[in-house]
Amino acid sequence: MSKVVLNVILNEMRVWLNKIEREQLYHELTAYFGLIGAINECQALEKAWKDPYNKREIEEFIKAWLWRRKKRKEEPIAGVV
Repeated sequence: MSKVVLNVILNEMRVWLNKIEREQLYHELTAYFGLIGAINECQALEKAWKDPYNKREIEEFIKAWLWRRKKRKEEPIAGVV
């Protein structure tokens, strides 16, 4: 269910990711904010998104995650000629 909340967040930010990327982001986001295994993980993420401070923190985390991902894709693969 909280993946639905993540989709809402990404839609509001106008970020489009494939299913695998959404899964990776979801797991890293919930781990970073300490939501893994929370009883009401969905409600916690939704409540955090509605709070202005936490919303900004979530947005910054997602932007940084996207930037790191972009950098990894640009790195040359070692050993390939």
